Amino acid sequence: MIDKNLLAKVLFGLGQCVFLLLYPALSQRATAVLMAQASPISPDTPPEPALPEDLLPPLPPPEELLSPDESPAPENDLGEGDATFYVADIQIVGSTVFESTDWTDLVEPYRNRQISFNDLLQLRSEITQRYVDAGYLTSGALIPPQTVVDDTIIIQVIEGELEDIIVNGTRRLDTAYIRSRVGLVAQPPLNVDELLAGLQRLQLDPLIDTVSADLQAGVRPGTSLLVIEVVEADSFAVNTGLANSRSPNIGGTQVTLGVEEGNLFGIGDRITLNYKHTEGSDGVDFSYTLPVSPNNDMLRVAAGYSDSRVINSAFSVLDISSDSAYYELGYRRPLVETPTQAAALGLTLSHQSSQTRLGLDDIGPFPLSPGADENGRTRISALRFSQEWTQRSQRHVLALRSQFNLGLDLLDATINDDAPDSRFFSWRGQGQWVKQLGKPGRLFFLRGDLQIAADDLLSQEEFSLGGGQSIRGYRQDALRRDSGALLSAELRWPIARVPEWDGLLQITPFIDMGTVWNHNGNNPGTDTLVGTGFGLLWQQSDNLTARVDWGIPLVDLDTDDSGLQDSGIHFSIQYVPF
Repeated sequence: MIDKNLLAKVLFGLGQCVFLLLYPALSQRATAVLMAQASPISPDTPPEPALPEDLLPPLPPPEELLSPDESPAPENDLGEGDATFYVADIQIVGSTVFESTDWTDLVEPYRNRQISFNDLLQLRSEITQRYVDAGYLTSGALIPPQTVVDDTIIIQVIEGELEDIIVNGTRRLDTAYIRSRVGLVAQPPLNVDELLAGLQRLQLDPLIDTVSADLQAGVRPGTSLLVIEVVEADSFAVNTGLANSRSPNIGGTQVTLGVEEGNLFGIGDRITLNYKHTEGSDGVDFSYTLPVSPNNDMLRVAAGYSDSRVINSAFSVLDISSDSAYYELGYRRPLVETPTQAAALGLTLSHQSSQTRLGLDDIGPFPLSPGADENGRTRISALRFSQEWTQRSQRHVLALRSQFNLGLDLLDATINDDAPDSRFFSWRGQGQWVKQLGKPGRLFFLRGDLQIAADDLLSQEEFSLGGGQSIRGYRQDALRRDSGALLSAELRWPIARVPEWDGLLQITPFIDMGTVWNHNGNNPGTDTLVGTGFGLLWQQSDNLTARVDWGIPLVDLDTDDSGLQDSGIHFSIQYVPF
């Protein structure tokens, strides 16, 4: 009689041998399918910054932001009446704004002739007016007491400056945060136009609800006192979300919960903590941003961790799981920052790591993606140089972003002879144009995304297509390659308003198209996706945003039709309770 236990052990051993013999083909097949569908062996990547899409909000009129000091410039007269005297030359001293040649057109009519003191007063007024026209409302000219030498008259310019900046109304925000930013545009000589632009930038600061200022006469001649009244905005927020924005392999529907404090220590420093969950994954993201100068230079640190397992029944026998982590240290330097235009440079050092495992027969760590080592690990260290430019008005927004990515052999990064590794170079460019069409709420969106890779890339660096934020009508990350391009157009047209809820319902017809390719020229299967359709978008105040899109795929792509995404349905709900 055959021993059943012995037979079971023999069959199990044979099964192990067959699996190991067939593993290369199985691995390639599983990798190809999973990579095409954003499997957990392609670990979570750091959140990408969204391009600005909000139109410029109406700014308060200048008279509400700033009440200028209208006290006259100091005067000191030489005399009165219409008596005339000979003047050979007139010298204007004390000006740092204008060159001596800038006064020629004003002074020349009064040289080498008999003039009256009233003529000098007229010239003094013309000099003061030139300052006022240039925005220097607190600057002016005076005629000081003097002994006339060589028939030369001296006119003294007193250029205005701030004696002090007083900030009232702050609660948690350090007054130095406001004083330092206003101080940048209030350097002597004081230009009221530049000061007004600085106050407008403060009005757009998310930490400030309203700001107004009063320019008062100072103690000393030519000085002013700036009194700023501030109402702080609420800097704490909780964000919740629900969306089918993840790969169906790990559970397509994701729940998110985020907490943000925009003024942690009262210096404008921001901390965020986000948790995300699907049926097969959990992850957390953390970031801390510290302003290091009044110019809004920012130092940022970020980290994240996630673990995932494949819940797709087609791969259940393998029991695939993975974990990944990332760390970032970045610096952002604004070059231009006005209410209508912004430009900035950024430099980030990042490190990403991931590891895949097979639960079958407790195999444990195992490579399932190109470039992974024998323990299923990949590590990427990279230096990322970004450039951003935004122009916006109350009618349109144009935002462009460029980023160069240089992979480095640092921090035990993955290095291979032939397979993809941490040594790579790629460039990514993104752009978005938003145009208001007539009445508020009628918006046209045009969005583009392009990545060009000079090397074969590990999966974390690849360009993907498919999903609610990419090509609607296809599942999330339906295609993934080294390089790719995306173009999307969408119209948002109001169909209903609910004033008592501050609600707006829009219909959103769209068309998305994109293509991907590998650096080595090996592009198996479909490489182009096109989807079109329409959706509904509901926005209620600043607290609730909900949308659902139905995308119709115009290019066939084989999938297992496992859920809403494969039926072309994409939805998202974002709620900010407070």
